[in-house]
Amino acid sequence: MSDLSAPANSGTVSSAYNQALEVIASVEPRIAEATKQELADQRASLKLIASENYASPATLMTMGTWFSDKYAEGTVGHRFYAGCQNVDTVEQIAAEHAKELFGAEYAYVQPHSGIDANLTAYWAILAHRVEGPWLEKMAVKNMNELSEADWEKLRNELGNQRLLGMSLDAGGHLTHGFRPNISGKMFHQNQYGTDPETGLLDYDAVRAKAKEFKPLVIVAGYSAYPRRVNFAKMREIADEVGATLMVDMAHFAGLVAGKVFQGEENPVPYAHVVTSTSHKSLRGPRGGFILATEEYAPSVDRGCPMVLGGPLSHVMAAKAVAFAEAKQESFQTYAQNVADNAQSLADGFLKRGANLVTGGTDNHIVLLDVSGFGITGRQAESALLDSGVVTNRNSIPADPNGAWYTSGIRLGTPALTTRGFGADEFDRVAELIVDVLSQTTPGTTKAGGPSKASYIIADGVADNTKAAAAELVAKFPLYPGLDLA
Repeated sequence: MSDLSAPANSGTVSSAYNQALEVIASVEPRIAEATKQELADQRASLKLIASENYASPATLMTMGTWFSDKYAEGTVGHRFYAGCQNVDTVEQIAAEHAKELFGAEYAYVQPHSGIDANLTAYWAILAHRVEGPWLEKMAVKNMNELSEADWEKLRNELGNQRLLGMSLDAGGHLTHGFRPNISGKMFHQNQYGTDPETGLLDYDAVRAKAKEFKPLVIVAGYSAYPRRVNFAKMREIADEVGATLMVDMAHFAGLVAGKVFQGEENPVPYAHVVTSTSHKSLRGPRGGFILATEEYAPSVDRGCPMVLGGPLSHVMAAKAVAFAEAKQESFQTYAQNVADNAQSLADGFLKRGANLVTGGTDNHIVLLDVSGFGITGRQAESALLDSGVVTNRNSIPADPNGAWYTSGIRLGTPALTTRGFGADEFDRVAELIVDVLSQTTPGTTKAGGPSKASYIIADGVADNTKAAAAELVAKFPLYPGLDLA
């Protein structure tokens, strides 16, 4: 049964949404219609984007309240605006749930997104690492007493700090030191990759790189790496070079919360700072949060005004609801199903001769190398979208097509698992994808050569796949009991 099976109060939910849409339509009917169409589109498609999911009606409704009207810069009990007592309650509840859910010493739920969480964490780590020595050196009690000349020296020092993160083509994220991203401009950055033969993390190679580069921060975690990470080993490496270990668990937070990743695969006991989003596999609202040891708590708590402005109080409230949902035993079952279904999807590809980066998966991600089909990732993404299958193109290690056209597509199981898909359904999904890709060929450029963008799908394939996809999703309705007028 789907985790979003019809609730006992489905009539109430339908009535609430229909009335809300009527109110919206009275002001801007096109927005109301687009909202209805988005639900229809999501219901009809096979959503396999690894960073997307479906939030519960309770989580969604929590965002549509008057908490949206509040400015609440600052922290609980220490706001720069009056009248924030209810925001304090919301933020405190969300942080308490997050700490209990993940077994963390401290939680900060204000970041608006994963990128905001990472930026806040970076600046907090920098401030924590230099604040004590600088205050002692300058004989002042706090950083507000530093002169402008002192601040200039400090800015120069911060600008030259070093960060070691996973490379983009190996599965890292833009915010892990990718040069065009702000993280790659804040730091003197370097990257570790994966073994060129297996595609797996080589911890000895990471250790050697860290000893050579001597970073201030080591970032672990990934956006497109289909395997688990041993965070105990990453902490050992960080300790050996005197680095702060920061883990970005945005993608797999749901597998941590659901007890699928335990022991050395759970980053919380090993990292100094952990960042995450509250959506993706965690199935909450779009937003970010940070977990940290008590040592780093005071620095992270200054996210506003250091990086952030006013927190989104209505989203913090929705985070509290989603964290409460993830504490339920049923979420552990869901999380295990996400991992099991990824294995079924991978097996479905492998038995049909498709090539997977690292040869498989043991998390929620399957990274398919589409070069064997003679097309680029962009062509594969577009052909599948035409066929009712929603994915995203993604780089693979040493990708000859770069980060725009790519040679891979990334697939994830969280969303369809929420709908109730199991092993048989994911095997069928693999069959449909292979069928589409094997009958897609590159188009031609104006000069007559093969294109990396345009493509040709054999007649009837897209329509037949759409029909098959519709048949699959019809068995697992999205938000059943929610009927829009």
